Formats: sequence, C-alpha cells, structure tokens
Amino acid sequence: MRMRSHTYSKFSPELADAVDLQALLDKLADFLLQSGFAGGGDPSHFGFDFGDENDRSLDALRQAIIDALMASNQFTPEMLQALRGEGSPEAQAQLAKLLDDLVQRLVKEGYLNVTQAPQMPAGHQQMEGPGSMARAAARDVQFSLTEKGVDFLGYKTLRNLLGSFGKSSFGSHDTPYLATGIETDGCSKPYEFGDTMNLDVNETLKHAIAREGLSVPINLEYSDLMVHQAEYRSSCATVLMLDCSHSMILYGEDRFTPAKKVALALTHLIRTQFPGDSLKVVLFHDSAEEIPLPALASAQVGPYHTNTAEGLKLARRLLLAQKKDMRQIIMITDGKPSALTMPNGQIYKNSFGLDTTVIAQTLREVALCRRTGIMINTFMLARDRALVEFVKKVSEICRGKAYFTTTMTLGQFILMDFLRRKTRKVS
Repeated sequence: MRMRSHTYSKFSPELADAVDLQALLDKLADFLLQSGFAGGGDPSHFGFDFGDENDRSLDALRQAIIDALMASNQFTPEMLQALRGEGSPEAQAQLAKLLDDLVQRLVKEGYLNVTQAPQMPAGHQQMEGPGSMARAAARDVQFSLTEKGVDFLGYKTLRNLLGSFGKSSFGSHDTPYLATGIETDGCSKPYEFGDTMNLDVNETLKHAIAREGLSVPINLEYSDLMVHQAEYRSSCATVLMLDCSHSMILYGEDRFTPAKKVALALTHLIRTQFPGDSLKVVLFHDSAEEIPLPALASAQVGPYHTNTAEGLKLARRLLLAQKKDMRQIIMITDGKPSALTMPNGQIYKNSFGLDTTVIAQTLREVALCRRTGIMINTFMLARDRALVEFVKKVSEICRGKAYFTTTMTLGQFILMDFLRRKTRKVS
C-alpha cells in the first residue's frame, strides 16, 4: 500500500486525521524494527541531528514521523520552514501538535505503547529547538510496539513479499490423505469415534431410509451417521533461528532487520492461514535464547560470536515438546560457527577460521535433529567457500535444504519454501 499523498495549503487542527495511519506505520517499519545498525540512514536528516539510531524515545519517533511525511510529500513550504525553525512560533507550535496528534493516534489505535502519556508544555513556552521543553519531555517517554503493531507489520511484510512472486492466497499444508474436517473435499464415510461431526445429512438419511423405509418419523441409528471427508491437513511446528552476532550488521549492510521482517511475516501467515501450526523464535549469539514474538521487533544484534550448536540444541528441545506431524528449523545466518557452550557452562570462542571442535559439536547437534525427525533448512547470507561447504554438510546430514541468498531475496525464498513444501502423513 502506498501512502496517500496530501498537500496542505495551511495548518489545521485536523491535519493528523487526514494522514493514512496504516500507511504511515508501514513507512515507519524500518525505524520501528531497527536492529542496532550503525551505518544506515541519511546522516544529514534535513539538517537535524536526530541522535542515537537505537533511541526508543518519543522524540526519536517524532523525528521518524517527520522523515516519513517528508518522503511522501506531505509537507508544505510553510511546514518545512517551521521544521527548520524559520517560521512563526504559531507555525512551529502547530507542527509540534501535528506530530503529537499522530503519536496519540498510533497509541489510541493500539499500535504503540508508551511509558506515560506525552505531556507537552503550554502554548506560551518554547516548543522547538535543541533546548526546548518539548524535546526534553519527549525524551522522557519511551515507546514500544504492541502485539497489534507487530502483527500489522508482519501483515504488510507478508503482502509485499507475496506480491513479489505473484501469490495472493493460501490454504493449509496439503497432503494426499483424507480426514474429517470442515471443508468438503471427498466422498462421505461412516462416522467413527473421534471424527469431526461434519454430518452429511443427505447420506445419513439415505442410509436410514434404506434400512427402515419411508416411515415417519425416521429413526436414526449410530450406524446411519455419515460424515463429510476433507483433505487431511497436517500440522507443523517451526523454530526460526536468527543469528544476531555482530557480523549481521557489519560490512555496510543491515542483515538482521530483513530477517526480523521475515519472522513477522511468517508469524502472520501461520496465525491466519495455518492455525494448527506453531512458530517459535530463537536468537543465537554467544549462547541462545527463545524470545516471545512481540519482543522480536526490538531485538538487536550485539558484539557476539555465533553459537550455532546451542541454538540448534534449544530449537530441538522446543520442537520435541510439541505434538505436531512435522517439525522443522529455519536457520538464518551469515557467519561461521565460532562459539561453543562447554559442559561447565563456559563459552569457548574462536573467531578465526572454522574451528574443528566447534564444527564437530555443531554437526553433532545437526545429527541429533535428524534422528528426531527435525528438518533444518538453512538460509545463508554469505558465500564464503568454507561456509558453503559447511552448509552443504548440514543439509546432507539432516536432508534439508540450503539457500544462499541476500537480504533482498531472503523473504521470498523462505516463504516459497514454506508454502511449497509438501507434507507427509505420519504413521
């Protein structure tokens, strides 16, 4: 969805109401999902110093809204003058009110949480400028995405990804087997205990009439009950493993934010189209940890190594706890395994080359996943020769797939693999 373009000839108290809120939120996605990347963005920011990119204050949010409105041509020359401090005090006050009204709308609609309601100074006090009371008050208010906000960004990412390869609608994971359910895809069958009571009334009455004739009333017996059959829909448990080591934001590219967007898109897809499926997120770095999906938006990279083995161990434990037909790990990484959790709990690290001890333990975890029926699909954001051989070995052991992709195609590859994979009936 493109943000609607408005050009305002004058300031108005209803300015904020004219802005498409969901389109604005979409424009703010990169800011809201920032991953600690220190090399992106426009350093000039139209002549303003917006401070730390990891700032989660209301002041930083207001500046991000300014960027979004500027990018979509929703500022008049008068607004630009007020932004630069060249306009009248009244114009600057109205511009500040526009920004605060937009923040309040995002909060009221349930997309954002704030630690306290924004409290702005009275009209006679200085509103703008580095030392203004407005800037000081805004820095004291911290914001975060709500579950609704996270889900909306997942929906938008999903729509964008699907549009790039021509998909617009989905069903469940199809299999060649039949079972009772809500959707009618096959002929009827006699009801058995445990079947969904999706009664085929016509077939049930036919059986009763064939047994007793056209007597009134018709006496139904247990053996007369017929139920519709539907295509068997298998359930799948997925753990998304995200590498948040330091390399994910090095070399002039933010690789972690696109990975987070894919996770949000998968979450929305599973929640709306595959309600029997589950998705959990594991971050792996010096160690590994499961995080709740709402916390994914604010997850950031750090000065970490890559403990792939610990991530696989945690993912395997989470998957084995779920009673699903299928279990799979989707691993997104860009670096070689460089850390290992020792039996005493200490972390062994080696940043140089593919350490034989680290690799051996990592492949051991891969083999354990294979033995428990867990498939690993690896999405590698690098093409180093040694890494290619390592990923091929992982795929060979677990009979999974390996994709060597970029941040531009990562989401398409993951969604296509998730949607196209045919499932099997588990005996």
